[in-house]
Amino acid sequence: MPRLDPTFTALPLSEMAQAALTRARELGVEHADFRSERVRERLIKLRDGQLDGKNDNENSGISVRVVHEGTWGFAAGVVQTPEAAALLAEQAVQVARISKPINSELVVLAPEPSYGEQVWVSSYEIDPFEPPRDGDPDPVALLTEWSQRLLAADGVDHVDASLQVAKENKYYADTNGTVTTQQRVRVQVEIEAISVDSVTGAFESMRTIGPPAGRGLEYLQGVGWDWEAEIEALPGLLAEKVAAPSVEAGVYDLVIDPSNLWLTIHESIGHATELDRALGYEAAYAGTSFATPDNLGTLRYGSPALNVTGDRIVEHGLSTIGFDDEGVQAQSWDIIKDGTLVGYQLDRRIAQLRGLGGDGSGKGRSNGCAFADSSGHVPIQRMANVSIQPAPDGPTTEELISRVADGLYIVGDKSWSIDMQRYNFQFTGQRAFRIKDGKLAGQVKDFAYQATTTDFWGSLEAVGGPQTYVLGGAFNCGKGQPAQAAPVSHGCPSVLLRAVKILNTVQEAGK
Repeated sequence: MPRLDPTFTALPLSEMAQAALTRARELGVEHADFRSERVRERLIKLRDGQLDGKNDNENSGISVRVVHEGTWGFAAGVVQTPEAAALLAEQAVQVARISKPINSELVVLAPEPSYGEQVWVSSYEIDPFEPPRDGDPDPVALLTEWSQRLLAADGVDHVDASLQVAKENKYYADTNGTVTTQQRVRVQVEIEAISVDSVTGAFESMRTIGPPAGRGLEYLQGVGWDWEAEIEALPGLLAEKVAAPSVEAGVYDLVIDPSNLWLTIHESIGHATELDRALGYEAAYAGTSFATPDNLGTLRYGSPALNVTGDRIVEHGLSTIGFDDEGVQAQSWDIIKDGTLVGYQLDRRIAQLRGLGGDGSGKGRSNGCAFADSSGHVPIQRMANVSIQPAPDGPTTEELISRVADGLYIVGDKSWSIDMQRYNFQFTGQRAFRIKDGKLAGQVKDFAYQATTTDFWGSLEAVGGPQTYVLGGAFNCGKGQPAQAAPVSHGCPSVLLRAVKILNTVQEAGK
């Protein structure tokens, strides 16, 4: 069991929280919460087997958020003493008082039980920020070895390799009596092999599809992903892509691998079912959503095979946490059931405002989607782990492919675009294989699939079984102004979709 970082717990966390909350109560707030947070990040990059950069960053501080006379107030600082915390409480109340004349909507938070004092630590084995022990991997040495192995293969001219790790420590306390101390670690590895035509300068690339994960450095040793097998396969996949024909534009049946589909879920379902976005509260950064609340319970988001859940509890999920930044306990819930929109992602204010997420009484309850990426930012509604559920006795990926007479099998994420309503989109991938009479028939390139959200998911014929399920995701989901970045995972099985439009990207670029 990983231990809480003693350099964080040595801070006067309880004393600062007590000072801030006591002062906020004295000033007559309806609610106050205190956060002390430290986020450590490390990025290691290699170019052609040589170290290209190694950066370490740390963000640490405290903040106080209040609701005073129905208005938000917030203040943050870097000095971590009880006196500084009490002063931040005064400043947060002052912000609320100044803001009240322009506040057109009283802030009322959905009720949440008090959980007393709680400690939560994510599931990992090797802390990337602690001194290495015997047997722990050396990230630079391992990335160098993988890079050199790829560079020695025919047709590989360059190799980019990177490792990102992060560790979050967060202490939270509120006037409701909830006090949480939490710690989580995450890791992301990317290896990309590049082939360059020495005559034309044209190039092709092939990247690993191992997803980022809520794990430690044990991930580099093959715990949770077979990196050795993927590195071994990369040169052959790249050579096949270089020689592959350009795709013929048209309509195809698609089998999509989880390594590609997670991003389509993120953009067309994850962001679209954030209720603040659907209500128009979030609009300036990447738009609103077509999935508005008047469609709840009636919108046919996709075929009956589509079942989507939100959660903050799945093991190794990037958005997994014990409690959110409003003291709400992590949970799981339905977003799309049998193809119909049935739920949203909520924080306490939005849940109370719309009477959603509760027991049907109309009072509402948050499902734990408030998050701030640092102590200097106010918590906003952020994405949970949004995932498509596999069919309990569903087919393998090979069985899905066998059902296709003429189509494509798409693997790995690459570029994408989507409109400001989360409705019209197109996605590419790392690689695509032609399917002929139920069998793979070599790669094609220059492809993108294009659709509207409801047409795409409406064409979903079958989802794979649990054996095809993979938890993908990203470190850097962006939202808000000032912008905040949040890690999030999306699990899914392999899927079969019928009659999806495929574009030739080279032809489209020439139009």
